[in-house]
Amino acid sequence: MPKRKAAIAVGGVAALGAAALLLPNANASQDKASRAAGTARTLKAADASDLAAQLQKALGDALAGSYYDSSKQQLVVNVVSGDKNVIVQAEKAGAAVRQVDNSTAELESAARTLKSRATVPGTAWAVDPRTNKVVVTADSTVTGAKWDRVQSTVRGLGSGMATLKRSSGSFKTFVSGGDAIFSQVQGGNVRCSLGFNVTASDGSPAFLTAGHCGVAAKQWSDSQNGQPIATVDQATFPGEGDFSLVKYDDPNTQAPSEVNAGNGQTVQINQAADATVGQTVFRMGSTTGLHNGQVTGLDATVNFQSETDPNGVDTVTGLIQTNVCAEAGDSGGSLFTQDGGAVGLTSGGSGDCTSGGETFFQPVTAALQATGATLGDGGNGAGGQAGAGDQAGAGDQAGAGAGDQAGAGAGAGDQAGAGDGSGAGDQAGGDQIGGGADPSATAGGDQSGTGEGTGTGAGDQSGAGDAASSADGSH
Repeated sequence: MPKRKAAIAVGGVAALGAAALLLPNANASQDKASRAAGTARTLKAADASDLAAQLQKALGDALAGSYYDSSKQQLVVNVVSGDKNVIVQAEKAGAAVRQVDNSTAELESAARTLKSRATVPGTAWAVDPRTNKVVVTADSTVTGAKWDRVQSTVRGLGSGMATLKRSSGSFKTFVSGGDAIFSQVQGGNVRCSLGFNVTASDGSPAFLTAGHCGVAAKQWSDSQNGQPIATVDQATFPGEGDFSLVKYDDPNTQAPSEVNAGNGQTVQINQAADATVGQTVFRMGSTTGLHNGQVTGLDATVNFQSETDPNGVDTVTGLIQTNVCAEAGDSGGSLFTQDGGAVGLTSGGSGDCTSGGETFFQPVTAALQATGATLGDGGNGAGGQAGAGDQAGAGDQAGAGAGDQAGAGAGAGDQAGAGDGSGAGDQAGGDQIGGGADPSATAGGDQSGTGEGTGTGAGDQSGAGDAASSADGSH
């Protein structure tokens, strides 16, 4: 195989909408002015994430969660009422402090109760620090005795500890998205998404994708019915995560640390970044293109209906919960921040890009730590990337990729068909990256999209015939 560039791509670039640009001065909006001790600082989302990690390390379970207030650009930390010492330390660090009733230990106890009493397919739960409660979601398949069981468990925890809501769709894994990757298995083809290129612990080029993709098939190609170019090295699903490390078969493969936004444009990925509730994030997928939204929960537990056992459940823990839409064909694809932070790998969820829904992502930092891989290509344009837990603050980032985006429109070859891409109306102005807008701002609702686009990125996909469908094994 000739030496090739294995860029992370996303098809359906027309779904970017109008003027979806990453600006080179994206960090300029951060308020650098010094603040008096005890006054909440104005922070960019990436800095808020770093501060949250520092406070969590210093104060531990004395904190009852934190979130990013995008309207005020402040980190808000929850402290159980009466703990004056913790309040003073958090305020001196520059966070806004909110006194709450439920401690971390109490919220974790509630989650354990849910695990023992309400683990049924189609349910999920995560702590929402904005409400200081555990939010339990049940999809449309949870009915009858199963619904009664979940509802009774939530009621038993008390209205001040947990809430229950419905999801109109059904929780499922999404295979496909990003740069489409394919595998031939008994019964048909499987399609997933390449998430982020990495360097394996032995120095070989590799990439991360969803764990349920690595469990479904061992060898992967970059074209439908093509020869395999990569082999699964590690895969975790279900259990403590949903991630796979897949090594390129050709050790000379160039695997740059970037996301291909189509039409020859890329976003440089600088580091792995932990998610923060309230943070704006962006998801690339070959089915639905670029969509964005907010992180709504961390350390989420999701109970998928088992694909191998009709009466079984595949429970996955430690996921990021968001309101970013996704559809079949988006699994494994990249979740990232405006300033080039690799945040997550698409796992699954419910709903679609017309009605919205809940989606879940494997944290990249946890996947890197578990596999021993590092972001980047070992120095070929991506050296010095921070591994899990070592990410640099926003001020240390290389101002990446921001100026690398040339525009929203896809070239003729980047879209499978004129009718497949969503138009400019699919993205509200505040949701687009750039345009001088507040980088943390989002529009009120979820972006809509046709959900049918199979848009190819940089010629890596085979076109409309590659469209994901459940009958073809796409996830």
